[in-house]
Amino acid sequence: MKKILIMLLTAGAIALTSGGVAAQGGGAAHGDAASTAPAAAAAAPAAAPAGEAKKDDAAAAPAAAPAASGGGQKEAVEQAAPTVDKGDVAFMYTATIMVILMTIPGLALFYGGLVRSKNMLSVLMQVFVIFSLITVLWVIYGYTLAFGGAGAFYGSFDKLFLSGVTAESMAATFSKGVYLPELTFIAFQGTFAAITCALIVGAYAERMKFSAVLLFMVIWFTFSYIPMAHMVWYWDGPDAIKDQATLDAVVANAGWLWAKGALDFAGGTVVHINAGVAGLVAAYVLGKRVGYGRESLAPHSLTLTMVGAALLWVGWFGFNAGSNLEANGVAAFAFINTLLATAAAVLSWIFAEWMLKGKPSMLGAASGAVAGLVAITPACGFVGIIGALVIGLLAGAVCFWGVTGLKKMLGADDSLDVFGVHGVGGIVGALLTGVFASPSLGGAGICNYVTNKCGDPADFPGIGAQVWIQFQGVLTAIVLSAVVTFVTLMIVKAITGLRVAEEEEREGLDTTYHGESAYKY
Repeated sequence: MKKILIMLLTAGAIALTSGGVAAQGGGAAHGDAASTAPAAAAAAPAAAPAGEAKKDDAAAAPAAAPAASGGGQKEAVEQAAPTVDKGDVAFMYTATIMVILMTIPGLALFYGGLVRSKNMLSVLMQVFVIFSLITVLWVIYGYTLAFGGAGAFYGSFDKLFLSGVTAESMAATFSKGVYLPELTFIAFQGTFAAITCALIVGAYAERMKFSAVLLFMVIWFTFSYIPMAHMVWYWDGPDAIKDQATLDAVVANAGWLWAKGALDFAGGTVVHINAGVAGLVAAYVLGKRVGYGRESLAPHSLTLTMVGAALLWVGWFGFNAGSNLEANGVAAFAFINTLLATAAAVLSWIFAEWMLKGKPSMLGAASGAVAGLVAITPACGFVGIIGALVIGLLAGAVCFWGVTGLKKMLGADDSLDVFGVHGVGGIVGALLTGVFASPSLGGAGICNYVTNKCGDPADFPGIGAQVWIQFQGVLTAIVLSAVVTFVTLMIVKAITGLRVAEEEEREGLDTTYHGESAYKY
């Protein structure tokens, strides 16, 4: 219902006017990213979609303790000079390729199987071209605005067209003195931007003009994705922090939500809530598909959907573990948590479906997997094994309700349940990160880059305080995405129009918009 959306926006505006918590716990650095480290001779990028590093080896620089350490405190050893580890670089190349795999072909096949056969190619085309479009925009101006300099909501234009970035440029990680080639970091971050935009396709599938899709993505990427990424993930990096004064300077330069202490390891707010809310608003604005509620709009190939879901699951390890930026024990925790939470969500979804609908379905299993992947994304490097298990179990059940009961309440034709899975799952994961990141519940806690100790319970602000910070991050994502999406759709409607003609919709977008057919009968 549109009234519900208006209520959400109002609540968000009220909450966001209240003050947030900045650096907590004796000057502990909160954040999820690596940025230009002042100690580096070469320019370094800002934040990556990763949580505070949580090192578990003696050579590691200050990062949070391992996720399952139960709050065990670790001394983080500063390294004397910036280094680039070839193992980390190879790890990040692999992670970047895996995120590309998630999108093309993973997401494309997942969505393609869920639409009717006459729209299969249109969905593949939209995902493929959006990935290409956002990749180009990321290099031209997206990267510099997201990670190119200090600011609460945007970076700078200093690295427009990657100006000044060379093979020698370095990007900070979460360890003092440890770096990546900046070009590697840029490529990794670009895949996140691309898949976020492509996720929205599922909400308006089968009824939006191709020209409108492309124009919408350009504007939405610029005014919703980029500021959200900057707010959550930009900071000056660990080498910039030496004492309380330098910490205060880092907080002053950081993104708005990073400065508040929001935890988002790999994109619960930046990616999933952002895309999920955009999808819901788009579904409202475009209206329901022809025949919705009266004709069968069933998926044409659950086989392809299962293949797509499997590719998403495999690629997601690069998405989550790669967000640590280093191949170490923290990445291993992100990896195992991603595996466990996803498996748990599959089981909770199909058992909920089995009990309420009488039969467990392949569609339910695939949807449950995506729900688990979404929910563990913000938490994977912060929580322990039990936390990951609980998040997965809750995500499967709650997202099942999201695509059934909640969807009926909202009354929107969110074609492929983008909001029900990504929006709802992202909210669940973001909030529960604030609970299970606590060392008292087996979480990693946070890293104090002033004392160079990580996982100290004294540095964690407390579950209630952290959940409140997480809630502010969730509301920020909801409000920003909803407002930008609505305004963007109105602009696009005035320029190109939004919706295809009814005759074109009935015939299918494959032939009417692309002159091709996925299948020959």
